[in-house]
Amino acid sequence: MARRIDVTGAGGVRLAAWEFGDPPKSDPDPPKSDSGPSTSDPDPDPTRAHSTPDADPAPGVLLLHGLMGRASHWASTARWLCERHRAVALDQRGHGQSEKPSQAAYTREAYVDDAESALEQLGLAPAVLIGHAMGALTAWQLAAKRPDLVRGLVICDMRASALGAASQREWAGWFTSWPVPFATLADVRKWFGEDDPWVERPNPARGAFYAEVMHESPDGWRPVFDVEQMLKSRETWVYDAHWDELAQVRCPALVVRGLDGELGRAEAQEMVRVLPRGEYAEVADAGHLVHYDQPEAWRAAIEPFLEAAFGE
Repeated sequence: MARRIDVTGAGGVRLAAWEFGDPPKSDPDPPKSDSGPSTSDPDPDPTRAHSTPDADPAPGVLLLHGLMGRASHWASTARWLCERHRAVALDQRGHGQSEKPSQAAYTREAYVDDAESALEQLGLAPAVLIGHAMGALTAWQLAAKRPDLVRGLVICDMRASALGAASQREWAGWFTSWPVPFATLADVRKWFGEDDPWVERPNPARGAFYAEVMHESPDGWRPVFDVEQMLKSRETWVYDAHWDELAQVRCPALVVRGLDGELGRAEAQEMVRVLPRGEYAEVADAGHLVHYDQPEAWRAAIEPFLEAAFGE
């Protein structure tokens, strides 16, 4: 079960946070069914399943998806986390069911401020932050900025080095190659799982991942995000390296990479060295979407770290 809690981010942008697990007993009007974001129910009634945080919550975990992602991509992780922790996944600005204002800032500062606001408004701090790709960068930048809010950090398949202008041009070209609108969700799964030129071999998990970020429009299935906003978001980190911010993270931090992911082993191990309290984990048979490709191996990789971070 997931219930929606609205959070106000930087500049007044409305963000949708999704708390997994049973509603607190103090909730006067608990939802009767799963209201979490999903492909089959892409736009649940935003007036339902809102609540205030527990007065005495379990240890908090905030899950931050990557570029183009959404909170529902963390569902399998959040389900086991909520057995002992208060697990909340955030639809970041421009993503999922959070607002996508055309004039809003899509800067690193805005994303970090949003996560900071979410921790404070949800009463999660001091929390463990678990971030994938762009969400991982947001997580370690927040940990460097507000160490009082963060007790542990999991960095999933995000590079600290600069990617450069060529990378940004490649992404812009990739977006234009998408055959939108897709006639059906099956077409979405097939294209992203098999036909996309960036796919080296069939990957059903990748197809399912992208099916979750599509919504039905009058002419077919289109992404729930604006492509230009994604490119704006990405250009705020690709031209710079982020090693200095890693070095400022004082809490325990785990760097996780998929064996076939975008973060190479040498760079990952250097990130661990730079982090004052860094640790390393690797997931075999996983690509960039580590937590989505191999959910059981992902759990095995991060659960011991979480137990240590929470003193369990």
